[in-house]
Amino acid sequence: MKFLAMMKTYSKEQLVKDIIAGIIVAIIALPLSIALALASGVGPEQGIYTAIIAGFVIALFGGSSVQISGPTAAFATIVAGIVATKGMSGLIVATILAGIILILMGVCRLGALIKYIPHTIVTGFTSGIAVTIVIGQIKDFMGLTFKHSPIETIEKLEECFSSIGTINVIALIVGILALAVLIVWPKINEKIPPSLIAVIVTILLVKFLKLDVNTIGSLYDISNKPPMPSLPQIDLQLVIDVLPNAFTIAILAAVESLLSCVVSDEMVGDTHNPNAELIGQGAGNIMSAIFGGIPATGAIARTAANVKNGGRTPVAGMVHSVVLFLVLILLMPYAALIPMPTIAAILFIVAYNMCGWREFLDLVKKAPKTDVVVLIVTFVLTVVFDLVVAIVVGLILAIVFNLLKKIMGKKERS
Repeated sequence: MKFLAMMKTYSKEQLVKDIIAGIIVAIIALPLSIALALASGVGPEQGIYTAIIAGFVIALFGGSSVQISGPTAAFATIVAGIVATKGMSGLIVATILAGIILILMGVCRLGALIKYIPHTIVTGFTSGIAVTIVIGQIKDFMGLTFKHSPIETIEKLEECFSSIGTINVIALIVGILALAVLIVWPKINEKIPPSLIAVIVTILLVKFLKLDVNTIGSLYDISNKPPMPSLPQIDLQLVIDVLPNAFTIAILAAVESLLSCVVSDEMVGDTHNPNAELIGQGAGNIMSAIFGGIPATGAIARTAANVKNGGRTPVAGMVHSVVLFLVLILLMPYAALIPMPTIAAILFIVAYNMCGWREFLDLVKKAPKTDVVVLIVTFVLTVVFDLVVAIVVGLILAIVFNLLKKIMGKKERS
């Protein structure tokens, strides 16, 4: 538990730095939390619930001094699938089970074992998730009108092609403008988050020019109520049905959070406690589900922003959650004005940043053929089917190929 350890030498100067960093990270997290919630098939406020509850709990109990946790793109596809097939009850149960699994992993000191998951599998499903996010946002970016409500990624792509005649040119222009702001703004000013500028610019444009573009408020009911604890009726069959998804959520949360910890350790010259981090992630996910949120994990981009702005203790993560709580209560109704093409543009940038296409191509060119097979199979299965299938098949292939290598090596030596 990094929080207690760092409080022994905490100073007023660091408190000021942590508060500033926490406020800045909250500004970055606000549009991302809303966008990722919508991509996950839930209401916009549920993304903020996640950042508030999970962000605070993980900062308090986790094993990193600077980790910022909340909803991330890695979960969007699997969460949307659970919600579409099992409803919010299924998602709550799956997230709680994932939290329990994460805690057990930490208690059993399995944190160090995460690094043994093949890099090709991590790269494959990460790139696959990025592609599914892009395909899932084409509808809103182009203002398309779907005849059906597809769930699977390939079905969404087919529906995009069949609905191309319904394109809303005004929505597309707004989306392109938001995308341009997101790309160009960081070159102008690195302090103010580009997503915030894109949101403000497009809200003003759509509002004052009265453009015919869908907004969050035209498609969703916006609530500024604080998160409250609630649990659905849980039966054994539902638990059995969502258990594979729970394991996938737990693996994703463990991998992404510990990768983020490694990156942040290098930035601040610190060493995280992987087992404490898993316990913190588990507790955060359980509490997020109980308070109406979605799965959470360490967010590399938000963690890096925390470090760059002076955050050095878990207090910054707690401040980020408190600020988001105040925004939820005071400013959430204004989120109804955000155009849907802007949300899509934000998610396009998130997908691009996570896809790792350079690393993917480098592996295809330089990695052993067996590793390339695992990479491509994991990627394709993530896009065509889902993460559960992709990870299971990828791990089986990796194990089989490693066994074959050992057998062949023994034969050559004999």
